[in-house]
Amino acid sequence: MPSGQRAQWKGFLKFGEVSCGVALYTAASTSERITFNTINKATGNRVNRIFVDSETEDPVPKEAQTKGFEIENGQYIIIDPEEVSAAIPESNKTLEIEAFIPCSDVDDVYFDKPYYLTPDKMGGDAFAALRDAMKKSMVAAIARTVLFRRMRTVLIRPHGKGLIASTLNYDYEVRSSEKAFEEMPKLKIQGEMLDLAKHIISTKKGEFDPATFDDRYEAALADLVKAKIEGKSLPKPKKVQVSKPNDLLAALRESAGMMKAAADKPKRTAANANTGTGRPRAARGAAAKSAASKAAPQRKAS
Repeated sequence: MPSGQRAQWKGFLKFGEVSCGVALYTAASTSERITFNTINKATGNRVNRIFVDSETEDPVPKEAQTKGFEIENGQYIIIDPEEVSAAIPESNKTLEIEAFIPCSDVDDVYFDKPYYLTPDKMGGDAFAALRDAMKKSMVAAIARTVLFRRMRTVLIRPHGKGLIASTLNYDYEVRSSEKAFEEMPKLKIQGEMLDLAKHIISTKKGEFDPATFDDRYEAALADLVKAKIEGKSLPKPKKVQVSKPNDLLAALRESAGMMKAAADKPKRTAANANTGTGRPRAARGAAAKSAASKAAPQRKAS
């Protein structure tokens, strides 16, 4: 069990006639992101959210609110929360594996949220047997259970010492790629243009290392908060120039030349790259808050 982290779900993992106790832990979190509150410009006070009736504009307290399904424009059938709860499939707390499939069979457009799947103290042997067998066979597992009051399909894969379980979107939730690309013209790039594009790709080949990717949006927000506290202004970003069709070949030639020059220079190692000026993700919000705390006494004094 990860220290200090609370399990999102606890139950049993079943494959064949074998079962073991398991727990799901959130693999991705947004808690370290910088968040803003809605403020009244006139008073500087925080704004509270109030639900109002769309016709009378009178406030509606929480106890007077219920669910409704729109059958026509402005016409609703009322569905009480108790009726919603009764319609949800009951959970037997069992993540039952229905099939083992090649890892590449699931298009990543179906991936929803990842969770770490860990065993309890009594089910370690069965868990490890499944994990190692899946690694040797190079397969993933499809399982189904009720998670968070909803029937979910889950893709389970070996991941380090444990397993990672990713909830999957249903087919009706995934939009058609054919419709998304239906207005794209049929173009076939050949000759020098294709060769230059392939050359640029060959000079930029690398490996995926998430530690080297910086969340520039969060970094920019932290810089903005710090600048506002210190009464400074940030430089305006440069506008991106989109390549026009008649300039595309020239842009590709220029890029290919720049890539070749960069490739001839000695590359920094990943370790050196990580020791640059970029701040760690967890420190961005803290940096902004630290700047705010230092500025707080100055505000009171002014």
